Amino acid sequence: TPTWPRSFTPSDQKVRNQVAKMKQIPVPELIEGKKLLFVDDSIVVEMIKNEIANNPGVTGFLFDGFPRTVAQAEILDKMLEERGEKVETVISIIISDALVFERIQHRANIEGRKDDAQPEIIQNRINTSHAKPEPLIEYYTKQGKYHEINGLGTMDEVFDRLSEVIDSKK
Repeated sequence: TPTWPRSFTPSDQKVRNQVAKMKQIPVPELIEGKKLLFVDDSIVVEMIKNEIANNPGVTGFLFDGFPRTVAQAEILDKMLEERGEKVETVISIIISDALVFERIQHRANIEGRKDDAQPEIIQNRINTSHAKPEPLIEYYTKQGKYHEINGLGTMDEVFDRLSEVIDSKK
């Protein structure tokens, strides 16, 4: 059981919901041909800022999938600094590409998400996930904030590994 009172924010789903609302179009239409469109940093950052502001009693947040770029990380750092806060820890849960592919397909089937059902789109997401984070990993590694945990095992096992890293930063 974790000893940290935190708010979990699954950024991908929040982005899908917000973009669909803003554009008033179904999320699958955010796919252009076989390429998933990416949301501008300003939109994502504003959503994160609102999430923090709307939860004043929370002592920390877990952002799933944010930041994804150094630019987003720098904006987050500035935003938190203005509040007298900072990023404490960045954690990557490491699993094989084959397992990522399998999990995305499974989620697409369960949730009826057409944007994640096409193999080409899934592979593009995996390829992008490898290309984009390298500078971000370097950014947080230099600050001593980056950690990797093994993502294989039961949800409880992975959660325990995640909790261990977070609790060690208190």
